[in-house]
Amino acid sequence: MRKTLALVAALSCFAVSGGAATTDAEQTYDLLFKGGTLDAVSRDAELTYTREVHNAAKPEAAERDTGAIALSFEEGEAVVATLEFRQDGKHRNLGSFPASVGNPMIMVFYESVIRDMAETAGGSPFYIRNRVKEALVQPAEIETGEAEFGGETVATRTVTLRPFLDDPNRDRMMGFGDLELRVTMSDAVPGWYLSLVAEAPGAQGTEEGYVSALRFEQVTEQ
Repeated sequence: MRKTLALVAALSCFAVSGGAATTDAEQTYDLLFKGGTLDAVSRDAELTYTREVHNAAKPEAAERDTGAIALSFEEGEAVVATLEFRQDGKHRNLGSFPASVGNPMIMVFYESVIRDMAETAGGSPFYIRNRVKEALVQPAEIETGEAEFGGETVATRTVTLRPFLDDPNRDRMMGFGDLELRVTMSDAVPGWYLSLVAEAPGAQGTEEGYVSALRFEQVTEQ
């Protein structure tokens, strides 16, 4: 747990806070699902992200889902971005997506959190997914700042969503009623997303709960 909490602290502290504001509904969606974020990335490149998960209620699930995700490209009638999960020398295909739409890591992030929440707290994954979808098209908190990336200081924007803050069923969600989703983005980062973090306290507000932290690591030429 200490290692995971240290990672979350690092993701929170490496960015220097600027100003906090509120997006309008359209701006929230356009920032999170920005189109064309892969256009400038070489088709011979591979983007690598790390995913580290802590789940006090299901530690075996956290171990299963901690690893690396590689994004590469395949040429055909259209260019597709292919995602592969890597752990301990084993590889698992996560799917292929049109590269022209944007970076599919945002979908992987939200879908993995939805699955983790349903698996941990119970309830319908369809209900959870619908609440998250609603949050994606609502005004949200946005904070400008700076972060260290590639040996340089880059400008960032972080959008924070709390999809279950006013949910009538939040008290039965084993801490996930306070789920916070934070996505930090920068034009200086290949693929747009610098980090994607989901965090929720444990049941009855205990400190140990759930953390899923995705962070861009590197771009390499294949």
